[in-house]
Amino acid sequence: MDTGQLCSRKPITVHRSDDLTCAAQLMREKHIGYLVVVDSDAADEPRRPVGVVTDRDIVIAVVAREADPRELRVGDIMTQPPVTIGVAEPVEKALREMRRIGVRRLPVVGKRGELIGVLSLDDVLEVLAMDLQSIAGSIRHERLIEGSLRP
Repeated sequence: MDTGQLCSRKPITVHRSDDLTCAAQLMREKHIGYLVVVDSDAADEPRRPVGVVTDRDIVIAVVAREADPRELRVGDIMTQPPVTIGVAEPVEKALREMRRIGVRRLPVVGKRGELIGVLSLDDVLEVLAMDLQSIAGSIRHERLIEGSLRP
């Protein structure tokens, strides 16, 4: 399975010049902890990820340092450049990258580097849970058939 099949296709984005408080409010409003920072929202230009910002980034870089978030922009604390994964790459490669850099999410990009979505460990776990449920169902069904054929 490739990353494009599993990723969330409606990533929430911000710009590096956006007010950090507004970004935090957006996270709260959307119930997310991860924003992709893009360099363009123009209709004729693809949105390319230039960074990411997480709720943890805000806590560590702002709250823990007692900085004034009203004086900061997203670009002041974002992680850049973001590690991305291609839309056609296998999920296994994405998982290796996540483990290598210690993250739970990766922006998914197309062939020209345009933002397609975000792949999260939650997306992968959901598919694995369904697969495990199917396996368990097969085992239960096998036992039922065996029991009815050989009482």
